[in-house]
Amino acid sequence: QMSMLPRLKPACFYDLVIEIAIVRPGPIQGDMVHPYLRRKHGQEAVTYPNDAIRSVLERTLGVPIFQEQVIRLAMVAAGFTGGEADALRRAITNWGRNSKLLTFEQKLKDGMLARGYSVDYADRLFEQIKGFGGYGFPESHSASFALLAYVSAWLKCHHPAAFYTGLLNSQPMGFYTPSQLIQDARRHGVTVLPADINHSERDHTLMSQPSGGQAPIRLGLRIIKGLSEAGMQRIVSARRQQAFTKLSELRSRAQLDRHDMEALGAA
Repeated sequence: QMSMLPRLKPACFYDLVIEIAIVRPGPIQGDMVHPYLRRKHGQEAVTYPNDAIRSVLERTLGVPIFQEQVIRLAMVAAGFTGGEADALRRAITNWGRNSKLLTFEQKLKDGMLARGYSVDYADRLFEQIKGFGGYGFPESHSASFALLAYVSAWLKCHHPAAFYTGLLNSQPMGFYTPSQLIQDARRHGVTVLPADINHSERDHTLMSQPSGGQAPIRLGLRIIKGLSEAGMQRIVSARRQQAFTKLSELRSRAQLDRHDMEALGAA
């Protein structure tokens, strides 16, 4: 996705929907990526055999990218009924686990030839359908992912401290460790303050924003490896009366056992 972004150059929300669906094994194996990129940047003409095909593929510049488009093409170009198209959809999603998809090849090609399409176009369409096997992305799924990507990017750009605080509090998740997220936050100019028994809550918190600057993040006690949930709660509760000044005081007032004290010491 990161290498595709500067090549596709999304300029509107629907470009993101396509971006997410096209960087998948199906479109890549079906040789759909390069034709789409060339057409998007005006390096290749967009042509349609007829208006019926145009109605299905115009939004994606003549390249079938979404699962729904493949099903619609079978109906429009090869004369499949709704029931037959749905059976084709099930065969596509199970491709690789069984070979039912191949049973549709002759019917699809015969239907297209009978409606005046060339052998080359019929062959190419079936190869693209095979490319979708097990990987075809429904447009609605791609739109949902695109919305998450757009909102996340907007938050990271305009409210990075809040973005990273939210991500850190959602751990464990995704590909990135807390350490990687903290390093990335600092690279983006966010101050990240360490966990502190006298200042940290259980969760990571967004602190008051200084005038003209980014609000710093205070790491929460949850980031301390091995510290028990009960220990965190007692630390926060005990310090409400008065800050801790000595280790012995911390241990007695928060009623921490040896395991929790060692976890704090190691951190």
